[in-house]
Amino acid sequence: MTIERPFLMLLGLTALVALAGCEHGGARTAFDGTTALGYVKTQLDFGTRVPGTEGARKTGDWIVEQMKQRADTVIEQRWTHVTVKGDTLPLRNILARFRPDDPDRVLYVTHWDTRPVSDGENTPPGEQNLPMPGANDGGSGVALFIALGDVLKKTPPTVGVDLLFVDGEDYGSFNAPPCPHGQDCPAYGPDVLIGSAYFAKHLPSPDYHPLYGVLWDMIGDANLDIYQEPNSMNGAPEVVTLVWGEANKLGYSRYFIPQPDPKGAVIDDHIPLLQAGLRVIDVLDIDYPYHHTPQDTLDKLSAQSLQVVGDVATALVTQ
Repeated sequence: MTIERPFLMLLGLTALVALAGCEHGGARTAFDGTTALGYVKTQLDFGTRVPGTEGARKTGDWIVEQMKQRADTVIEQRWTHVTVKGDTLPLRNILARFRPDDPDRVLYVTHWDTRPVSDGENTPPGEQNLPMPGANDGGSGVALFIALGDVLKKTPPTVGVDLLFVDGEDYGSFNAPPCPHGQDCPAYGPDVLIGSAYFAKHLPSPDYHPLYGVLWDMIGDANLDIYQEPNSMNGAPEVVTLVWGEANKLGYSRYFIPQPDPKGAVIDDHIPLLQAGLRVIDVLDIDYPYHHTPQDTLDKLSAQSLQVVGDVATALVTQ
């Protein structure tokens, strides 16, 4: 993902998400943050998950195996993508479904690939061409979903739940190509958000329209501060209200901060889904010093942060 600047602060919309109530100390669900942190380590042991690499193949196979043990149905979308440089990438989205026949559904999204270069602002000189480990950026969302699957296997959700692992989010440049005047052009480059854009054009059924959706990305940061992402506030404000309201009820408003993100709007996997008419928001901590660097490693994450986000994600679909 990348930060989109400048952005509108949407002060009027902030009033919609002002959440009354006091801290309750964090009412834990059956979600286990320590287990989730272990799932991050498993991914790192496979190596970087750049599309087309052995680490990506092993990780994708592992995700499918894990979700088949937990979900009612697992669907794979496989295709190839040719980049602007002419590289051919083998890609796959993985969709794990709980209560697949329930017409009332919630869509959760995360990406499972990692970026092939470390071009973040804090990357040390000479390391920009190294692939990043992706503990938080990629690993944390996948770990969240598998640990959530542990819960939903034992306690079926109150609605149908789709856990979508998308591929190719972080491959190329996020900068949009030049757009001819008068044409409707994408707000991002052709070699990023590939899996979410593919899913938006290849939905599970022609009438697929979940009640709402949440993209969970970079949610394991040990110093967790999740603000409300402005593109989400513009595109699906009622979903922002719902998620931050649930966090407040659980006593987590110190982590889910009911204010627009001071770093600005973010181009992430929710954008193609919003453009397709799905009400999907982005839950992420973009203020992560190790974003797109070789230092995005396991020691920068915490089981407590995964617990906080896991509790919110679990409560939304089980209560």
